[in-house]
Amino acid sequence: MKHSILLPYLAPQNVVILANQKFEAVVADRELTTDEIIQLSHDNKSQGIVVVPKQKITKDVIAQLPDSVKIIATSSVGFDHLDIHAAKERGIYLTNTPDVLTECTADIAMLLLLNACRRGREYLEIMESGWRKTYSQSEMLGIKVSGKTLGIYGMGRIGQAVADRARGFGMKIVYCNRKRLPPDLEKGATYYSDFHQMLPFCEILSLNAPGTAETKHIINDETFALMPNRSVLINVARGSLVDEEALIRALQSGKLFAAGLDVFDKEPDYNLKLKDFHNVFLTPHMGSATQETRDAMGYRALENIGQVLKGQKPQDSLW
Repeated sequence: MKHSILLPYLAPQNVVILANQKFEAVVADRELTTDEIIQLSHDNKSQGIVVVPKQKITKDVIAQLPDSVKIIATSSVGFDHLDIHAAKERGIYLTNTPDVLTECTADIAMLLLLNACRRGREYLEIMESGWRKTYSQSEMLGIKVSGKTLGIYGMGRIGQAVADRARGFGMKIVYCNRKRLPPDLEKGATYYSDFHQMLPFCEILSLNAPGTAETKHIINDETFALMPNRSVLINVARGSLVDEEALIRALQSGKLFAAGLDVFDKEPDYNLKLKDFHNVFLTPHMGSATQETRDAMGYRALENIGQVLKGQKPQDSLW
């Protein structure tokens, strides 16, 4: 007899196929609310649930789940939408999907970096308007990427993948991390234990740290002031890392040359002031949005569920 699991979101077709092969899967045709997740988990005596970041699994939600639930697996690397303490108290495993989205998230960081530095949004607007005016050699100039110093805040898997790509563009790498990397992973990058000490060297700054209480608004008026004039900010991590009002002030003053953002403090109802800056290149939280990666994320979540339902500790346990 197959174990009962719940996929309360619009999962990729390949993930649905695998879920139905391995489990007795209840698959939603849309992203369900937490109230619907609670009800369906009771109705179907679900033993495992796969969720996505917009589904907030709070202490209150966990308290209402049936005793049958052994694991909640999020199809994401981030887990700030999950109450780890409450789940642990009930003995419900929580897992995420590290590794599998590293490369694609690093790719979109470089997409944002290149478009921010080379005025990609503005050039696109020119072409879409018909481009009937030529530009002089002093107009519409971007920033050369090669030779610039890229600061990376958070040198985990994604941060390291961003650094690898940046080296291909001839960039110098400095980084701030909780711990210094061993030389084989550092690859010549310069380590700073103090974020503020690193900032004056960051002509371009890439945020690749998780969203936690410690990192909330790590980018603010004070940190912008420490960065070089006409620097560039890239964020593919979490919107909570950036005080967006401070970001707007830095853009208005010209302190920042440009920004590239895939994540926002509120999603999807992000601060619409940001779209009015033509030097801000925006994407709607799509770092992992390739068919291959979204499939791999779903597979990893199902693998974690399978391990728990076999009586094993899941490979990606968050507690």
